[in-house]
Amino acid sequence: MPTVLLVRHGHSSANGDGVLAGRMPGIHLTERGREQAARLAERFRELPVARVVSSPLERCLETAAPLAAAVGLEVTVDDELQECAYGAWTGRALKDLAGEDLWRTVQDDPETARFPDHERYAAESLREMSDRVVAAVRRHDEEVSAAAGDSAVWVAVTHGDLLKATLADATGSGLAKFQRFTADPASVSVVRYGSRHTFLLAANDTAPELARFQPPPQAPASGDAAVGGGAG
Repeated sequence: MPTVLLVRHGHSSANGDGVLAGRMPGIHLTERGREQAARLAERFRELPVARVVSSPLERCLETAAPLAAAVGLEVTVDDELQECAYGAWTGRALKDLAGEDLWRTVQDDPETARFPDHERYAAESLREMSDRVVAAVRRHDEEVSAAAGDSAVWVAVTHGDLLKATLADATGSGLAKFQRFTADPASVSVVRYGSRHTFLLAANDTAPELARFQPPPQAPASGDAAVGGGAG
């Protein structure tokens, strides 16, 4: 069972402006975001990473590039990891969206939330978003397992809501509770899928040391949980 390190892109111009960027083109990392990406790359430098996958949007690619260079890999781009299709909400100020009825649905009943259609920007529901990112992450995990073994480590660079949905799925809380999770810019969350259980090793982690997430050589491959909590 490989270990996936789920990375949110660094601080972007949309984060600084307080707008919902969605799939708008031309949203790049800020100076702060570039510094975050550089620090992130240093965190990964000693880690034997088998694959780096990224959303195709600029802010994710700009985060993934120095990370991939640090571990000697090319970035694999996967459209299924791109931002939620927010439709007519795309590009609008978050402070204005907070006053709409749909905002309350997104907060309190995300399983029924669907973003309004738009002539330029695609729209989808949070359920559609969740289903596609979870399927993509699990697909890459299976491919990494087949190619590099169950002790492999790989990286997915994506967006906040997609990370939250992946964590909600991994913990079994489901989309209904996905707003309980947090994914700050340049944070790392760590999940290990097993045949019996899925293990959440970290969420919204910004600490410098990542080597602790590499499975020890004697780690069981069965996917069973360690009774008593394990020795670490």
